[in-house]
Amino acid sequence: MPTNGLHQVLKIQFGLVNDTDRYLTAESFGFKVNASAPSLKRKQMWGLESDPRQGMAVLFRSSHLGRYLSAEEDGRVACEAEQPSRNCRFLVLPQPDGRWVLQSEPHGRFFGGTEDRLSCFATAISPAELWTVHLAIHPQAHLLSVSRRRYVHLCPQEDEMAADGDMPWGVDALLTLIFQSRRYCLKSCDSRYLRSDGRLVWEPEARACYMLEFKAGKLAFKDCDGRYLAPVGPAGTLKAGRNTRPGKDELFHLEESHPQVVLVAANHRYVSVRQGINVSANQDEQQDHETFLMQIDQETKKCTFYSNTGGYWTLVTHGGIQATATQVSANTMFEVEWRGRRVALKASSGRYVCMKKNGQLAAISDLVGEDEEFVLKLINRPILVLRGQDGFVCHRRGSNQLDTNRSVYDVFHLSFSDGAYQIRGAWEGPWADGFVCHRRGSNQLDTNRSVYDVFHLSFSDGAYQIRARSGKYLRGGASGLLRADADMPTAEALWEY
Repeated sequence: MPTNGLHQVLKIQFGLVNDTDRYLTAESFGFKVNASAPSLKRKQMWGLESDPRQGMAVLFRSSHLGRYLSAEEDGRVACEAEQPSRNCRFLVLPQPDGRWVLQSEPHGRFFGGTEDRLSCFATAISPAELWTVHLAIHPQAHLLSVSRRRYVHLCPQEDEMAADGDMPWGVDALLTLIFQSRRYCLKSCDSRYLRSDGRLVWEPEARACYMLEFKAGKLAFKDCDGRYLAPVGPAGTLKAGRNTRPGKDELFHLEESHPQVVLVAANHRYVSVRQGINVSANQDEQQDHETFLMQIDQETKKCTFYSNTGGYWTLVTHGGIQATATQVSANTMFEVEWRGRRVALKASSGRYVCMKKNGQLAAISDLVGEDEEFVLKLINRPILVLRGQDGFVCHRRGSNQLDTNRSVYDVFHLSFSDGAYQIRGAWEGPWADGFVCHRRGSNQLDTNRSVYDVFHLSFSDGAYQIRARSGKYLRGGASGLLRADADMPTAEALWEY
């Protein structure tokens, strides 16, 4: 059985980009390192670990090889060490422009260079020793204040972001990290950017861009004046405070953002726990009590539904469904059958969940009819970043084509209607604001359309599939172009959330 994993801190992985816009790469052959790659893929991903001997030194571990970066006394560098040694210890020296300098702790020399001419032998810092941090994680997540143990969310009425949420519930708790001019912006669910004075603005201006700093697996956001974002005052308003060094108040965890969904039954009412422990389709409006966190078990591919009252849906006596379970078990697992614009849910008893005449849900049906079908709507992705096995989806400059192998990403708008979705571009330029649609006579997709295709979303562990009207799945692949021609949801057709 799966374990409870409601609040999963993301493991921070990143790429390091040198002054010539090339990524630090760990090669399998000879465990050599170079800075030749133009984009961020598996060989260019690194993790930062604290040295077990304490101190300020850190270790750089290749996510691809599982080995550690090291520097010899004569300046030679490699990524061969399976266990960290003295030569693997580096000091990270943040620079005023947001870039990092890596200094060998035992030898005092600086790491840098170009192409395959990398070394750790420089005695002074030049542009060749400056590295930009580019996060390799999916950029849509929840942000948890370490000191307040509260989640950051958008407060539309106050026109601010605040760290005052007990749970990352609803669309307001979604944040998107935007990589902009070697720095990061925090984008709210309504597509505005957080400025360091706490205001929300529509453009990623200089005061809305931050340098990332890492401390023991946590993040700090440093603004252009050298001050750090922190929750301020009783309301926890997120803005730059006075501190020029990150303490506990300035540290945040990034947590994985699972799908949050609402379900509408055949009576056109929302499934809810508003009126007690019984799960019932009896509400005309959708708020927190009608929103459920959906998690998929990697082994069984079955789902759990968690309510804001703190309980999982669970099968009880006589087939009833109640939101009372505090632990995941067989009775909290439901098999989801994706049926075009509708879904059906099968409980652990082998029977389908249906809506009874009084609106209560119960797993008492052997076959699927109108009362056993539900509309399932994803609510916490009004803006969408698509990342597949080869990289992010991004429009090709000067074109309406969509690439699937990029290290940078575009943000798409996702809208919903009767069990299906439309996807629209959200970038500036001649192809902006076009709907994603099939190119006539082709399985390729582009964005310069005033008409739109509808797409169906289905979920698996850590990913979702997107199926076009044609019944084919959207995928990447060797061509690097977004296509809708997969008969089955293969690895190329899985998109991370």
